[in-house]
Amino acid sequence: MANLTRRTLLMGSAASLVLIGAGTFAGRRDAALALAETRALSVLGTTMEAASAPVGTVGYRRLGAGPGMPTVMRTELRTADSGRDDRRDALAAFVQLTDLHIVDAQSPMRFESFLDVDKTAFRPQEALGTHGTAQLVRRINDIAAGPFTGRSFDCAVTTGDNTDNGETIELEWFLTLLNGGELRADSGAVGTWEGVQTGDDERFYRPGSAHPDAYQKVGFPIVERMLDHAMAPHASDGLAMPWYCVLGNHDDSIGGTVPAAWTALADAYTGTTKFTGFRDERANRAVRAAFEAGTAAAPDARAALDPQWTVTADERRAPFTPAQFMAAHLASSAEGSGPVGHGFTTEAIAEGRSWYRFDISDAVAGLALDSTDKAGFTYGSIGDTQLTWLESELAAASGRYVVVFSHHTSRSMTNLHSDPTTPGQKRHHGDELVEVLARHPNVIAWVNGHSHSNTITPHPGASPRHSFWEINTASHIDFPQQARVIEVCRDGRGSLSIFTTLIESAAPQQASYSDGSQAALASLYRELSYNDVSYASRHAGSAGDRNTELLLADPFV
Repeated sequence: MANLTRRTLLMGSAASLVLIGAGTFAGRRDAALALAETRALSVLGTTMEAASAPVGTVGYRRLGAGPGMPTVMRTELRTADSGRDDRRDALAAFVQLTDLHIVDAQSPMRFESFLDVDKTAFRPQEALGTHGTAQLVRRINDIAAGPFTGRSFDCAVTTGDNTDNGETIELEWFLTLLNGGELRADSGAVGTWEGVQTGDDERFYRPGSAHPDAYQKVGFPIVERMLDHAMAPHASDGLAMPWYCVLGNHDDSIGGTVPAAWTALADAYTGTTKFTGFRDERANRAVRAAFEAGTAAAPDARAALDPQWTVTADERRAPFTPAQFMAAHLASSAEGSGPVGHGFTTEAIAEGRSWYRFDISDAVAGLALDSTDKAGFTYGSIGDTQLTWLESELAAASGRYVVVFSHHTSRSMTNLHSDPTTPGQKRHHGDELVEVLARHPNVIAWVNGHSHSNTITPHPGASPRHSFWEINTASHIDFPQQARVIEVCRDGRGSLSIFTTLIESAAPQQASYSDGSQAALASLYRELSYNDVSYASRHAGSAGDRNTELLLADPFV
């Protein structure tokens, strides 16, 4: 490993400042990659070394190892000083995982029938999510330390949508993946797939069927034993560092959208009737309208589910409440590498409080928010009680750097429906939260998910010391299936650097379709996600949203 004080430092030179300036893209990229390798202690296992990229230009495409991604310097909030690398003092290093969406793909309470309304209602890769997440955990453990600082990871934080449909069995799988142990991603009849991927509907990817479906007609492969392999027992190493958890809307409502108060739907989780719509067309239209408009209009409670498709009932599919979600993290079986509760406490559960403070390191505090609205629907907000708590904690941490975590982004906190658990309490949108954070100079970053896209946004305050970065990271269910390493450093002369480096799972870019190993299935998980109709190139973000050095004025100098 190179010694920090003996590396050739290019960042402060004029040459380094053209990193995203003049010249051909290929030339800028190559220069940036060389710079990253000079400045970083290691690029191994990160997207600075290589990133998954499609092979070929048309049709269904397999993935290969594409070129590494450059590290882009962002100077909107602070100009660059030369010699920073020689003075680099690591304050914290942690990993953000987000939007894992661990799916019980055989659940009767999935809304695949709304695929024409919402193209994410079904994903061809969703049955393989536990395999993909286990391989992501392996990659995090293998890297073990920040690539720019060499500091061992202080912790990991998962910023919501840990489950997909708020089911107890999904929560069990999620906790096993992050804490370590063996699991079997199967529900209902053991060893028999009862989801849409073995049904008769040609709208869905049926990997083992010789009768072409809509996906196979555009080049998706026949993978005869994919679902058998998906249901087979497999294991996760568990994260080798402390980890903390944040609630997302998919952890809080049916499908991340429908209010839990719609008990006519909630009761169907553990039943035998697969949701394909309502017998009453008026109720069917009401649900579709709610999906499209995000209104709180519930379907007619008298309308029965259409019983045209039955499955094996499974009590483990029962939906959990937010209190049950938090309590599950406190179970002795869920401790893993700790801490006990992963941020949640018995006292907080009793108070109905799903937000908390934790220590990332001695110098950096973390504040985890709950931006979900118990009224349901995709977007978020926070209530008066939580906002008051946040301001109090920010004031109490005035001598430390603070990183705030939530599921929703500032732009997606627009759901101001009254929370039924605190009726009448005012809800606050994202712009209000930005204003609050900007009033406290110790806030250096707000880290979140939800959008399934890599986006980094500068938030300039009234002065450079009152500015911060919003760091939004792509999901691990939709391509590019990435997590993010975040390192906080100071140079002792008034400058902070926040390095953000994307990582992928440890799965190879390609594997044989006949290979049923976890690594091969995780590779297929990534490949199918790239080719899925729901994939959008914007999820990858621009170069300045991926691997970056985010410069910021040090509020304590």
